[in-house]
Amino acid sequence: MKIVIDSLITGAAKAEGAVVIIDVFRAFTTAALAISRGAKKIYMVSDIDDARVLKHKVGADYCVGEVDGKKPVGFDFGNSPYEISQIELKNKSLILSTRAGVVGVNSVKSSDVIMGASLVNAASTCQWLQRQSFEKVTIVAMGWAGMVRTDEDEICAMYIRNLLENRKTDYKAIKNIILSSSHSSKFDDVNLPWYHCQDRDIALDIDSIDCPIVISSEEDILVAKQGF
Repeated sequence: MKIVIDSLITGAAKAEGAVVIIDVFRAFTTAALAISRGAKKIYMVSDIDDARVLKHKVGADYCVGEVDGKKPVGFDFGNSPYEISQIELKNKSLILSTRAGVVGVNSVKSSDVIMGASLVNAASTCQWLQRQSFEKVTIVAMGWAGMVRTDEDEICAMYIRNLLENRKTDYKAIKNIILSSSHSSKFDDVNLPWYHCQDRDIALDIDSIDCPIVISSEEDILVAKQGF
């Protein structure tokens, strides 16, 4: 298995093979938690206006997402694993629209499969990939808005590579490096209440969710479900 690590929207656009899109803070932590709690599918929609329209068109239960980290007008919840942990999700369908993770999966042009991953479902993502025997895996760290690299996504990408190559990992070191980063500090800022401190706690609970996320097209819309 050839493993390539890339970054940002530009990396997603040229990714090949089995493509793993990383968004730790917070899209694929939110998605993994939602699916593990019973959500049957999550539509991945880049544009927030399209997300609002699609909710009514397909009868989805909730619109979840962010622009600049904040819940868009008319959405039910922000891009927050903590917020969705407070509601019943069994058999619910969601629309997810975010500037990094969701834009990333929609930027992939050629792939054998697309997956969404974060630290919470890294191990289950790798286990699913290893069962499929792909020749090439491209891991893309999406960073802030798909434009600026961030420690949490870059480290998660390296962690997934290490798992695929059967390397040992220092979990405490992963958490400490991320906790000292600038993108971690926003969860402590009282002036940014849409970044719940609980979101960071959930996102840094490494391998806590056994939920590989496989993303495929349904009527030209990308849809995330649990991989089996």
